[in-house]
Amino acid sequence: MFKKLFKFIALLCAYVRMNFHSEYEYRAAFWSQVGAMFINDFFWLGFWTSYFQRFPVLNDWTANEVVTLWSVVAAGFGLAHGFFGNAIALPGTIAKGGLDSWMLYPRALLPHFLLGKTHVTSWGDIVFGIVAYVVLVRPDLPHFVLFLLLLISVAVCFVGFSVLTGSLGFFLGNAEALAEQWRFSLISFSTYPPNLFDGPVKIVLYSLIPAAFVGYLPVEALRKFSVNEALLCTAGSFAMLSVSIVVFYTGLRRYESGNLTEMRG
Repeated sequence: MFKKLFKFIALLCAYVRMNFHSEYEYRAAFWSQVGAMFINDFFWLGFWTSYFQRFPVLNDWTANEVVTLWSVVAAGFGLAHGFFGNAIALPGTIAKGGLDSWMLYPRALLPHFLLGKTHVTSWGDIVFGIVAYVVLVRPDLPHFVLFLLLLISVAVCFVGFSVLTGSLGFFLGNAEALAEQWRFSLISFSTYPPNLFDGPVKIVLYSLIPAAFVGYLPVEALRKFSVNEALLCTAGSFAMLSVSIVVFYTGLRRYESGNLTEMRG
């Protein structure tokens, strides 16, 4: 088990280094995309900061919790798609029969495919999330360590969700639009204070759109410094990843080759 884990970490590091160097060849484009995403996140956070200047408390949530929420979601999303950028491209790849070349490698198909690309803008999300949390919330060392650990959990949930929605392409044909809308729904709901939602909507936010595991529970864990909340968040994230893996490999049996000839260095 540990041997497989170390091999996966080695593969992860190799791909991250290769993807980063590939994108950094065009330095101006790289920094402009990172900076644009940082500014975009900053403006959204500015909206909520302005709101809480007029209404300091929203059902026991303050500006501090909203900053934490945006920091966790942004950095978690960035971590997920900065490292596993191909997760977003999965439905399109399936629809075009583009998994063929990835099946030729001796490594397991899914992790190898997910690591094959990085999204440059995701690095802007990572920088924004960490900087916003450190500068605006000013956590002590234990809270900051917990924050970093929770980012891994949030990233796992985002990757699992992207794989799950992308795997619909095996069953529905071209599922790019559906997967994209579902992903945007997760991002939208996870960046709003949970107290705005009630009743059946909350059930949806813990299941079909797992916003609770990428936003609300991590914030509660940090606010209360609660191990139980952190463990619940982690359990939900890895459950999402496990379900997505099962759905992916089940759907893979239905995969139809695109008969593509492609060379990879």
